Amino acid sequence: MLHRNNMAGPSSLLFNKRLFGLLTVTMLSISMAGCTSSSDGDDYCGVGTEWDDSSESCVVSQNPYSLYDGNSSMVTMEIVHADSIANATLTYSIVIELYHDAAPIHADNFRKHAEAGRYDNSTFHRIIDDFMIQGGDFENNDGTGGYASQWYGYCNGEAKSDSADCSSTTEFTIPDEADNGYTHLPCMLSMAKTANPNTGGSQFFIMPGDITQHSWLDGVHTVFGKVISGCEHVTTLSEVATESNDRPVVPVIIVSATVSDS
Repeated sequence: MLHRNNMAGPSSLLFNKRLFGLLTVTMLSISMAGCTSSSDGDDYCGVGTEWDDSSESCVVSQNPYSLYDGNSSMVTMEIVHADSIANATLTYSIVIELYHDAAPIHADNFRKHAEAGRYDNSTFHRIIDDFMIQGGDFENNDGTGGYASQWYGYCNGEAKSDSADCSSTTEFTIPDEADNGYTHLPCMLSMAKTANPNTGGSQFFIMPGDITQHSWLDGVHTVFGKVISGCEHVTTLSEVATESNDRPVVPVIIVSATVSDS
């Protein structure tokens, strides 16, 4: 799976494509449901959303978590491929649209990390050509760190009634919202996590523009946005030289991540 912890170790399942098929069968049975209609006619929406009769759709529910009140918002990332920001000669700019309506908690979490400046000066620590670029580990920049931007009801993947039940804020995670109708197509933004459900925190990955579809990830990892400008830069960055652990030889650094309303 797309791991949040111990990503670089030999036991990591991150992007081991040969194992993804087996894992997906198991994980699909426990992934969170999106907007569906049950056999008895009652409408059911995924966590963080509820059925609205007037619009006949899932909308962000009233809950104890403070969520962004809007269907979408934007995050602009300025990225460099250089030994340091000071030595960079070229900046790549991408604009990401976040899907607050389809994945309200994931989108809110990503937006709040960006607003807090946690992604600034962090790296895309793992890159695989024709597959994805992964970043968001603002703690360690190696795939072993990161956590949710606030309390969303989960601690290390386990539902808890109160944030006090979690020993540290660094253990805050978010619930899966994977079955929301979006799939792993070119330029899409998705959440990294461990092999266990509800373990997303801050790490994310973006598909380049030259893929078809990573269907084995669909229904397992939550797609919660799309690069609507600059996806060609994601493709370029997905082709940089990497070491044996898929870490770029020359760092790919997020200079800044700026939030704006759509």
